[in-house]
Amino acid sequence: MPATTVRAGERAPLNILGMPLTMLCESRETGGAWSLFEEKVPLGMGPPAHRHDWDEAYYILEGEVDFEIDGKQVKSGVGDFNYLPRNTVHGFKGASASPAQVLIFAAPAHGSEFFEELNREVRTIPDDLAKIPKIGQQHGIEFMPSPASVA
Repeated sequence: MPATTVRAGERAPLNILGMPLTMLCESRETGGAWSLFEEKVPLGMGPPAHRHDWDEAYYILEGEVDFEIDGKQVKSGVGDFNYLPRNTVHGFKGASASPAQVLIFAAPAHGSEFFEELNREVRTIPDDLAKIPKIGQQHGIEFMPSPASVA
């Protein structure tokens, strides 16, 4: 594999449900071994509880993020790090007035393909929300039922 250099602003962010996600190092650049993203997480936004078949790690660069990790609430701020082994049930929401800035490491790297497909297929909210579970399933992601739908 050739070396990869990405200059600031060189890659346009994907739109992941209203959250900009920039692919800093993609699956194709690491032979599928790992990928690295930078995501901006606005207040109250983020993915619902889910699990997937890859390891993931989060490093908070700016702001705060409220995580739910295996049912436990974890508030993470600047300099905090969370490692989530594959199949850990987790979700998160932005918890600061200005968007949190988060580095997300994933190994192996097929999560990047999930984000690329979401960017392509989920264009209008709430009209396209029903597509997300199927797209997730195709990429090894299972979304957990919301507490309201379980009751």
